[in-house]
Amino acid sequence: MKVAIVGAGQLGRMLALAGYPLGIESRFYDRSADTPGGQVAPIVTGEFDDLTRLRSLARGADVVTFDWENVPVESLAAMRAFAPVYPQPRVLGVAQDRLLEKTLFRDLGIATPLFAPVDLRSDLDAAIGRIGLPGILKTRRFGYDGKGQARIRRRADVDAAWQALGGEPLIYEGFVDFTRELSLLAVRSTKGETAFYPLTENVHEHGILASSRAPCRARALQKSAERQVGAILGRYGYVGVLAVEFFVARGRLIANEMAPRVHNSGHWTIEGAETSQFENHLRAILGLPLGSTRARGHAAMVNFVGRLPAPRRALAVNGLHLHDYGKREARPGRKLGHATVVEASAAARDRALGRLLRLR
Repeated sequence: MKVAIVGAGQLGRMLALAGYPLGIESRFYDRSADTPGGQVAPIVTGEFDDLTRLRSLARGADVVTFDWENVPVESLAAMRAFAPVYPQPRVLGVAQDRLLEKTLFRDLGIATPLFAPVDLRSDLDAAIGRIGLPGILKTRRFGYDGKGQARIRRRADVDAAWQALGGEPLIYEGFVDFTRELSLLAVRSTKGETAFYPLTENVHEHGILASSRAPCRARALQKSAERQVGAILGRYGYVGVLAVEFFVARGRLIANEMAPRVHNSGHWTIEGAETSQFENHLRAILGLPLGSTRARGHAAMVNFVGRLPAPRRALAVNGLHLHDYGKREARPGRKLGHATVVEASAAARDRALGRLLRLR
């Protein structure tokens, strides 16, 4: 079985590594061969709109997938003439546009922050008048890890926010006074088999995921999240792993965004679940039976952003599993690796998480 992966970052790298024990061969496509994925599997280089090279990659594959949310939808659609592409490009198109994404949530009855499209300064003034302050002005496209956003706390912030982001399609969202952030990973196969991982509790710093803990024992929230994410899967006949991030406000889930791919908040599943999100994504897109999503214990994951700890220091932590993404250049805001621990109890997990956080 051969899988073509468009994008060769750390997510693609972990997909390829998950496939090898199952006899699944991966081949990457990216602008440069000097990538995390390119270190573990063959890679074809080119621009993401080079349809000739992309079609050639698809011809030799049983299925095409992607590890990056900004791959042009048109490029993936062109590859479908030669191999199935999962998750479906049209779902990626929705996830790439915050307005379409929020509209999908609303149409499916999924609670989401109040929002309004903003193209002109007058639109922003009208949105603030209708939704109120505080709020967040965001680019509709190409924003992730906190990029393309401006917080508007008071009227005096409006001019600066508009100067920073105005001139491209935007969305204004009402601020959610949340108590915690959760994510749910779901997986659905080409055969329609569906499974959900336990809810994960996440902490972000400067818009980037800093740490995760799972499972989050909240039965009512788990059932609510599964119902809401299941509605998205059903709308599209979705195939692959889908992650949806939620705020919890007044005990209720508020959907923030979705990612139609394997997700940073699911890294704990490599050691902490019976079947990792990466293996289950491959099983799903190839039509293989899904593996169990049951947690093996209580897991914690910490991202190493901008700096990796010395291996000797990190590996001295009992039970730590270190994942170095092989990125040659360290710089602020860049995800260089992560570490996980799995413990028998939540209390032991939380103590271990403290040790992981000190490694950063």
